Amino acid sequence: MSNELTFWDHLDELRGCLWRIVIATVASAIVAFCLKEPLFDLILAPCHSDFILYRLLGAEPFSLHLINTGLAEQMLIHIKVSICVGVIFASPYIIYVLFRFISPALYSNERRYSIRLTMAAYIMFFVGIVVNYFLIFPLTVRFLGLYQVSQEIDNMLTISSYIDTMMMLSISFGIIFEIPVISWLLARFGLLKSTWMSNYRRQAIVAILVIAAIITPTTDIFTLFVVALPIWLLYEVSIVIVKIGRE
Repeated sequence: MSNELTFWDHLDELRGCLWRIVIATVASAIVAFCLKEPLFDLILAPCHSDFILYRLLGAEPFSLHLINTGLAEQMLIHIKVSICVGVIFASPYIIYVLFRFISPALYSNERRYSIRLTMAAYIMFFVGIVVNYFLIFPLTVRFLGLYQVSQEIDNMLTISSYIDTMMMLSISFGIIFEIPVISWLLARFGLLKSTWMSNYRRQAIVAILVIAAIITPTTDIFTLFVVALPIWLLYEVSIVIVKIGRE
């Protein structure tokens, strides 16, 4: 009797995996929705001058006041944030379920590399989110929130703009922090060499400064340096990883 699964058996198994992922995500989102006060205290912390980064930098006291302009906007933002946090909470289980579905089709060595690659990518993505929350986003929101073309114009920031900017930067830096993982993967396929990265270091630094300037549009050289530094360190670490991966 054959133990091989048919196409429909695989389809049923995939449907079961998707249902488990949806249930886990919804359950996590409901928990996050119920934790409204601590969740938004954490999200809105960079609005206040007593945030840890501002205290470490000795920044002058300031105040950012967020407003709501839509009747259902706060509820929709609460739901959106809860879903995003639910996905984050459920992500270890989601990865586990997907890997269990895919792993039977992999050889033992492929399975071993897949586990390492997935864990490394997962960890680096969350490191990028943490760096954004404690460093990049506070600098960005403080500069843009206080920036004025004239003293006659007061800034009135919407909660939607604040949340969208935080999410955009979190995803951006999560992806940026995948540079070492992507570099290792390209090196394994023979598409990248450490000597190439070393030879083009100057061009890479220029590109990093441009990216940092786009992410945090400020004329403050210190802020630009603070944003560019972790990206440059990632590039240098990637050179070492590629060199080791090719040996």
